[in-house]
Amino acid sequence: MAAIQPSQAANDRPSTETLVAADQTHHLHPFQMFDSFRSDPVLTIEQGQGATLVDTEGNTYLDAVGGMWCTNIGLGRDEMADAIAAQVRRLAYANPFTDMVGVPAVELAAKLSELAPGDLNHVFFASSGSAALDSSLRLVQFYWGAKGTPERCHVICREDAYHGTTVAAASLGGKASDTGPGLRFITDYIHHLSSPNHFRYGNGRSEQEFADDLMTEFKAKVDELGGASEVAAFYAEPIMGSGGVIPPPADYLQQIWRYCRANGILYVSDEVVTGFGRLGQWFASETVFGIQPDIITTAKGLTSGYLPLAAVLYSDAIQDVIAEPGHGRYFPVGFTYSGHPVACAAALKNIEIIEREGLLEHVRSIGPYFMEQLATLTDLPLVAQVRGSHLMSCVEFAVPADDDTVSKGIAKGAADRGLIVRPFSNLNIMSPPLIITRDDVDTIVSRLREAIIASQAG
Repeated sequence: MAAIQPSQAANDRPSTETLVAADQTHHLHPFQMFDSFRSDPVLTIEQGQGATLVDTEGNTYLDAVGGMWCTNIGLGRDEMADAIAAQVRRLAYANPFTDMVGVPAVELAAKLSELAPGDLNHVFFASSGSAALDSSLRLVQFYWGAKGTPERCHVICREDAYHGTTVAAASLGGKASDTGPGLRFITDYIHHLSSPNHFRYGNGRSEQEFADDLMTEFKAKVDELGGASEVAAFYAEPIMGSGGVIPPPADYLQQIWRYCRANGILYVSDEVVTGFGRLGQWFASETVFGIQPDIITTAKGLTSGYLPLAAVLYSDAIQDVIAEPGHGRYFPVGFTYSGHPVACAAALKNIEIIEREGLLEHVRSIGPYFMEQLATLTDLPLVAQVRGSHLMSCVEFAVPADDDTVSKGIAKGAADRGLIVRPFSNLNIMSPPLIITRDDVDTIVSRLREAIIASQAG
């Protein structure tokens, strides 16, 4: 990759102050904090290369967040730009509906079926993780309707989960922090169980005891809903992401998966974050957690953030039901940009790079070192816990969970030291690009340590 160069357009673009003012006046950000967006100006990012970001003042930052859990192969790759440009010239768009398809979508669907675990040999494309989760719910409903049991409609999820921000996806997550004035979740058929956060809710129980109690709660919820014959699906992230980087306790997920398999409940694994290398595997469900889902949703690392693309991968068993001939059925879900040829070409090149450069193997090597070095921060009184796996981690601070002032202050201090971490609740979350080195890890930990110590000095 080429070294970062000053922007050729830097002399032509507006000043940082003008950009910030325009942003405050015209731009509604995702999850905009209205009380502070005018007093806390945004960081105006102009360039990126590898794991490094450069703002409009020329300051550089090591991006320990990986964009938004997504810049897996790093930024600024010429071969990604070349592949995208070549596809734009060859075929910038093709109608994806029914009787037409762009070639890259076919090639990518076949490649994803090759990489996916078990018999997940079928792919539906969307443009975001939220849309993929929404589409997966429609697929679940369509499947049970095609089987002749549309009353099997209830879906079970967990508190602290995050599955996106469309109405359906936000309802699957159900986080109180993801609602607001006038916003409502779907509650008649989407239900939530207790959070599997052992650190916060274990109350002296071992991980196994906590997992067993969660399983008991799951069975009780199934019974409450009228039995397994009324339950359509269970949704879970292998490791909860935006809910606080929460690994599953003990064999909790395996217990639920075995129950679902025995009772015909579809198991949907949300791998929008964990897919494409974050835990050192293409997908974490089977290889890391011993689970064979019926459906996997994915996005983010699918293109390493170069272009918007998401996918729903589903099993032969589901396909056999919904596509059974003689019923005149059609799947009434689709988007203008489903299987967009340029986005699919980017995904194919992204996968090629991950394979060629051995990035999954690299994550399996660098990930434990990253977690070990982050764990050294627990000698600081403010650090309550470091948790996660491989390149998906967080530092939780010893303040109330609803107090984000400390995490935001530390994130600001880290940025002042050239490090980007993501403040959320009483956490700093990190998900660096898969290409990071040991030197990068050491830099992340040392700068974060400095920021934590400085936050207490005042």
